[in-house]
Amino acid sequence: MTASKCVVLAGVLFGLTGVIFGAWGAHGLAEYIGREDVGAWDTAVSYQWMHAITLLIIGIWHRSYHSNLLLVGAGLMSVGIVLFSGSLYLLVLSSQAWLGPITPLGGIAFILGWTSLAVAVIKWR
Repeated sequence: MTASKCVVLAGVLFGLTGVIFGAWGAHGLAEYIGREDVGAWDTAVSYQWMHAITLLIIGIWHRSYHSNLLLVGAGLMSVGIVLFSGSLYLLVLSSQAWLGPITPLGGIAFILGWTSLAVAVIKWR
């Protein structure tokens, strides 16, 4: 499987799970968790979705512009989804406070991923 196809597949799978987690949060989970936890869940779904769509764009872009910076950006965004959204999902479901400090690490991965894309654009000819 090509790198471009792997990135698109990651975007598709994160999009799919984002729909599932969003639906569960809206239709099943909300009655069992507090208002603040619903907000955290919605934030996790939103960030997962926006970065899933970005992964699709990166994968398509990589087909014509074979920059390693695009793959680095895609990898960092995938790590960001797992750490940021994943830690929020687990925090809401388990109330384990130790998960809270993991969330900003995902945010840092997102920032680095977007920075990688910015550098790729600057170098794009």
